[in-house]
Amino acid sequence: MEKCLLLGNGGREAVIAEYVSKDYSLYSVMPYANPSIVDFVEKSNGKYLIGDPFNKEFVKKFILDEKIENCIISSDNLLQDGLIDLARKLGLKTFGPTSKGAKIEWSKGYALDIVSKLAPEMIIKNQNITDLETLKKVIDEYETDNFVVKPEGLTGGKGVKVGGIHFIGKNEGFEYAKSCLESAGNVIIQDKVEGREFTVTGLTDGKHLVITPTTFDYPYRFDEDKGPGTGGMGCLGFDNGLLPFLTQEDIDKCAKLMKETIEYVNKDRLEFNGVIYGGFFKCNDVIKFIEFNARFGDPESLNILNAIETPFAELFEHIQNQTLNENNCKFSNINTFTVYVVTPNYAISSSKEPIKFVLDKEEIESHDVKIYFSSTKCLEGNTYESVGNSRLFAVVAKDKSMDEAKKRVYNAMEGNIDKALHYRKDIGNMYKH
Repeated sequence: MEKCLLLGNGGREAVIAEYVSKDYSLYSVMPYANPSIVDFVEKSNGKYLIGDPFNKEFVKKFILDEKIENCIISSDNLLQDGLIDLARKLGLKTFGPTSKGAKIEWSKGYALDIVSKLAPEMIIKNQNITDLETLKKVIDEYETDNFVVKPEGLTGGKGVKVGGIHFIGKNEGFEYAKSCLESAGNVIIQDKVEGREFTVTGLTDGKHLVITPTTFDYPYRFDEDKGPGTGGMGCLGFDNGLLPFLTQEDIDKCAKLMKETIEYVNKDRLEFNGVIYGGFFKCNDVIKFIEFNARFGDPESLNILNAIETPFAELFEHIQNQTLNENNCKFSNINTFTVYVVTPNYAISSSKEPIKFVLDKEEIESHDVKIYFSSTKCLEGNTYESVGNSRLFAVVAKDKSMDEAKKRVYNAMEGNIDKALHYRKDIGNMYKH
């Protein structure tokens, strides 16, 4: 059995670890022992090291010592830092873009420039600002806080702030934009538009693109979409691969832009394979571009991979051979439902004081659901501890009925989640309206 290195340690990597470990001996470098990844490594007779996955010499030594042949990375910071570039130099087959390819995510200005060339009609009016005087002038031109502030670089899904939601009034928006400008040297100010936000995920071999089932994320911290934005508190995926407010034509428009973007990025040499994930708005009958990600979303990956039918080894081989198509990359017609459990201070406070909690994983999973750990380590038995101030674990179900999938997740969680922890209790409710 070939060996495959997976770098990264969140819930997204936990579900990737599950599907990779079915076909490969799984190897991992993690800053702490994510219980899900550890479990899949051990079941596949692989090996993991606790260490810094950004330490290229450390990772290189692990690859060479263990004679690892394959590498998968789906973490934004690791991609930006060039860990795929390192794996390629060592002769590994890789899933994920080089640092240059991942620039479509870590530079919002670069992504906007590409879309301006390929699909100018999808661009929301914006300005990429590099000095304070221009920033003042641009914000002064808005009558109210009907604008969006976008930091240039990676912010873990929490950096973009929308007027009237994340900041109130032009002055507050200006102060946040100023802080982004000072830290990065530029900031993007964009018109606020009314519409339904959605994402489209595609798997690519660098030439071809296969669209996965479309998912709907719940980014706000509290019920009824209140509170600050987060990396995602829950996610839905429907059995027809669409969302109730989308048509196949909408998806096709997004897919066309995503495929052309991959072709643009790869025009000189192969910089990008793996996953491209686009954020869009549907404004009446018009589709507008928000951003690109160069890897799986989290929690979106939990839904998508739980719907995949094709063995990961086959998918990986077609990506290496650039033979990927809809006939050899298939998904089930199934509904998927995810809820994340988080620390009480997640997205609210900067406190990173570890929280101990008890979790009976076997009891919860007896309800025919799965648990994927994220910012959590196991202390002993059923006692766990948070790592940082983030999402702790996700509970996922799939079913022919969305209502049944939702019921199983919440029934499994009822009475089995430590009262010190938080989760949204209204994931999926919006589709009852």
